[in-house]
Amino acid sequence: MTVITSVEDLRILAKRRVPRMFYDYADSGAWTESTYRNNETDFGKIKLRQRVAVNMENRTLKSTMIGQEVSMPVAIAPTGLTGMQHADGEILAARAAEKFGIPFTLSTMSICSIEDVAENTSKPFWFQLYMMRDRAFMERLINRAKAAGCSALVVTLDLQILGQRHKDIKNGLSAPPKPTLRNMINLATKPRWCLGMLGTQRRTFRNIAGHVDGIADMSSLSSWTATQFDPALSWDDVQWIKERWGGKMIIKGILDEEDAEMAVRSGADALIVSNHGGRQLDGALSSIEALPRIVRTVGDRIEVHMDGGVRSGQDVLKAVALGARGVYIGRAFLYGLGAMGEAGVTKTLSLIRNEMDITMALCGLRDVQNVDRKILVPGTWNEGSSVTSR
Repeated sequence: MTVITSVEDLRILAKRRVPRMFYDYADSGAWTESTYRNNETDFGKIKLRQRVAVNMENRTLKSTMIGQEVSMPVAIAPTGLTGMQHADGEILAARAAEKFGIPFTLSTMSICSIEDVAENTSKPFWFQLYMMRDRAFMERLINRAKAAGCSALVVTLDLQILGQRHKDIKNGLSAPPKPTLRNMINLATKPRWCLGMLGTQRRTFRNIAGHVDGIADMSSLSSWTATQFDPALSWDDVQWIKERWGGKMIIKGILDEEDAEMAVRSGADALIVSNHGGRQLDGALSSIEALPRIVRTVGDRIEVHMDGGVRSGQDVLKAVALGARGVYIGRAFLYGLGAMGEAGVTKTLSLIRNEMDITMALCGLRDVQNVDRKILVPGTWNEGSSVTSR
């Protein structure tokens, strides 16, 4: 493939180059994958109003997210195992985001550590935190993010227990991959990926390995991780995190208006409307369908962001029109990373920026901060009634 014109082109290339278990990890959802699919297809139902004979000169996509200037209202979402899509993947994606002037968010379950990314970038990035049972480790992790100069903490609340991820179970997902016959045969068809991994020491969860007492090998690390996500997570724990962090905080995983209200009360600076990419509760609302309800309920009191199903600049613009101050891309950048490394992430961001710019112009606007529901065709999006009883 010599000409790449869409994120879909990058997905196809990534599928050829990334080992099956890691490609499936990125490109799959929970159970029947209905929410995963709806995240993407529900964007397609929303139609745009084309305008003509308007001034389209001097356009700008510049905006802010939690007070931070961004070149476009887009951030790279936290994704686990990013460094298994491509060697040193988190570092490469962070560099691409830095050059573009948008936030990069590092996952707790990353392959490259907080320190790895900090040592290989020059600007602050965001760190995503999962609440785990080991509170001493949580405190150390928060302190490490502070020491690295992270400018925001993204607290994910929708992974107290793991969703039904059938492909990951069937593939025997692990990092690094276990030396089974099936895996060895698959890896033999991915020479580019294998050469990259031979050239790095970053092949496991480096935010955890070496930072937890009693973890001596991959077996003990896997066992520890499997028992650490906290099913008793509560809003009191969010307050505990906020007090220890002391900086900008974003709550991720909100789909319900009552939870949005709780996010406001927590004192967070922003919330992310998200269903974890369709990888948790299958049958939940798509993120873009839930977004207008959340904006209507709390949008005047907290900054509302969203993720899920974003594959183009048009998707970003539709989310902004429905009230999102920031839009996160996960799979879109992972496809670019798996396909072409840092150059692929840069290509993803270039595609999204160009699609946003052209679409905004054809809708008759020159400044992304003026984008609102007036660019959408009435009746093609549904604000809906509250999903809770009041």
